[in-house]
Amino acid sequence: MVSLAILLSGTAAAAQSGSATPPVATGQAATPESTATPSLLPPIVAPPADVGITAPLSDEEVGFSSDTLDYDSNGDIVTASGDVRMVRAGNRMRADRIVWNRKTGAVRAEGNVAVVNPGGDTVYGDSVDLTDTLKDGVIENLLLVLEDGGRLAAVRGTRVNGVSTLERAAYTPCAVTDAAGCPRTPVWTISAVRVVHDPVKHRISYRDARFKLLGVTVLWLPGFSHPDGQQGGGPGLLVPDFQISRLNGVEFSVPYYIKMAPGRDLTITPHVYSQVLPAVEGQYRELTSNGAYQIGGMLTYGSRSPASLVPTDVDTDRGVRGYIDANGKFQLDPNWSVTGSLRLTSDRTFLRRYDITNDDRLRSVLNVERIDQDSYLSIAGYAVQTLRAGAVQGQQPIAIPAIDYRRRIDDPLLGGKVELQLNSLSLIRTAGQDTQRAFAGARWDLRRLTTLGQEVTLTAYARGDVYHTDNGISTPTVSYRGEDGWQGRAIVAGAVDMRWPFAGTLFGGTQTITPRVQLVATPPLKNSDIPNEDSRAIDLETLNLFAINRFSGYDRFEDGSRAVYGLEWAFDRPRLSVRSVIGQSYRLSKEPTLFPQGTGLTDRFSDIVAQTTIRYGRFAALTQRIRLDKDAFTVRRNEIDATLGGRRTYATVGYFRLNRNVDTAIEDLRDREEIRVGGRVQITRTVSVFGSTVVDLTGPREDPAVISDGYQPVRQRIGILYADECLEVGATYRRDYDIIGSTRRGSTVAVRLALKNLGR
Repeated sequence: MVSLAILLSGTAAAAQSGSATPPVATGQAATPESTATPSLLPPIVAPPADVGITAPLSDEEVGFSSDTLDYDSNGDIVTASGDVRMVRAGNRMRADRIVWNRKTGAVRAEGNVAVVNPGGDTVYGDSVDLTDTLKDGVIENLLLVLEDGGRLAAVRGTRVNGVSTLERAAYTPCAVTDAAGCPRTPVWTISAVRVVHDPVKHRISYRDARFKLLGVTVLWLPGFSHPDGQQGGGPGLLVPDFQISRLNGVEFSVPYYIKMAPGRDLTITPHVYSQVLPAVEGQYRELTSNGAYQIGGMLTYGSRSPASLVPTDVDTDRGVRGYIDANGKFQLDPNWSVTGSLRLTSDRTFLRRYDITNDDRLRSVLNVERIDQDSYLSIAGYAVQTLRAGAVQGQQPIAIPAIDYRRRIDDPLLGGKVELQLNSLSLIRTAGQDTQRAFAGARWDLRRLTTLGQEVTLTAYARGDVYHTDNGISTPTVSYRGEDGWQGRAIVAGAVDMRWPFAGTLFGGTQTITPRVQLVATPPLKNSDIPNEDSRAIDLETLNLFAINRFSGYDRFEDGSRAVYGLEWAFDRPRLSVRSVIGQSYRLSKEPTLFPQGTGLTDRFSDIVAQTTIRYGRFAALTQRIRLDKDAFTVRRNEIDATLGGRRTYATVGYFRLNRNVDTAIEDLRDREEIRVGGRVQITRTVSVFGSTVVDLTGPREDPAVISDGYQPVRQRIGILYADECLEVGATYRRDYDIIGSTRRGSTVAVRLALKNLGR
């Protein structure tokens, strides 16, 4: 074995400096005039290694080894034979024989040539002729195995100034052998008379291209191109979408992607329908030095049907319809950030008509935040556009501004933590109640452990509120209005919370039983004079059972004195985990409660709430949240979420029921019942089926005001998917039962085809 490092200079250095090695031959005889598709099968020769080579000290050096080395001083020709290996600038080459003409700069590698570039792509062949830069050359019968698994074979290839041209080439990212190593037909291939790769434009272009699926030609294109996958790709068509729906008929869309600059791109998607006029959709994205944002939307022309809960034959005026959806976030420095979103639509039925979203309201937000270790500041504003049938847009709030500031400090006297808070909110409605609020508050918490292992937490809370409201008469729910004009309120509360955990062994695992008791005291408050904007949805559950204020917002604060008691249980053993909690509260004061009937907090004894979560490894998970009537133990709330299975085959079930007998005039507390079922079954390694359904079970027993029969399907979906390492083909059938405007949503069939490495 002969080993040496050659320090090149002048022309000789240029002859060995190739930063990207050209393709080389596969060793399967074929002439440039041959029309046969070149073989994509792997050669027997192994990729080159660096064994036995002295590591180059710089990119200008070549690490070199061979069994024999001959030098013709007259012709200035170096010939290396026998397992020749060369390394330079991250490129590795292996060949049976290499001849280097130092006068002409020509290099010829022969016999089982294999080259690996720094990116991991491997070229195989029998021989290759290179120019004196090692970047340009001519190749016969090449096979290029890309780092991502793709394969490119050609009868002949040339490379000039970095641009590679392949004659009679074939490309596939699919496997060409089975598990036993036997040849197999790739799922899909692209063959072409000529393929040109431009690394500057990052495009691969095809002439006279034929797309084959399972060996059968299904598409012929005289010209075709796609990005090469480097630097985010370049302009080109993306995966098309095909759907059939009751409302819009046949829909076909083909996104076109435009790479505008590093960090900026634009996707334009024309939609063509058989029953309505075409539409155009666009999305612009940009990544800046301190953040990112995107702007999307869709535009068309058509009739705007009214949003109604019953079918109607009324068609309103025709005009431009569309929506805009933009969002972004910018981190100005380590503490300050700006986040925003804009969501608007031309009418209430557009988003559902064109299957964009089922949201019943759109919220636009602008928020400036400052966060450090001990403080938080948010200055925000938002507006809401309602899409609900019968809702009045003028009743939707506009918040300008919503300010919240919090600071956490250490208590220098008693210990513990103190959190100071300043908050203000201004809500404006164009045809409804206007409310302004400001308050300043402080909360002190001290946590200590006793010698018996009890965890005791002391809490003190104080707050001063100022409110102003007008036009309260326009709010339909009387209890939400408050008194017009200026109102003030002072809040003082104190609490003692004690937890006492007991741990031991059980069934080969560890269990922990933790009794918990809390005492809370708050003087009577002037709640009814204050407008209620953010504390409307109240329901007793384990999450708020031990809260100082069991209302969800700031506008209502629970007064009086109460005792809260409960029990927590935890069990752990390998792969199995169980968490359970149950509790109830007792109101010590006799004053009338502020809570509406049906919330579980009206009487002195509250309802009983419990939650249990069971997990078995990653295979099964079950969570149940329940509320029982304190007198008859009737189930007032029951929520179940269960998942069974793994990543490929699984089933999910969700059930939700509220039967609280609340006042039907309070819209935020309406009762309902619903079940959700979904799942996926992996039939084979590549084929799976999936489906889901949502059924509204709400009937008169949950809500006397509803007119449904207690079994109203909302939406159903079923589909089949084929997916392997290079192809995805799926078909989905979906049926929606909700009503939008003059007709029901109906059925939709969607077909999706995705080819690996094509498109973005």
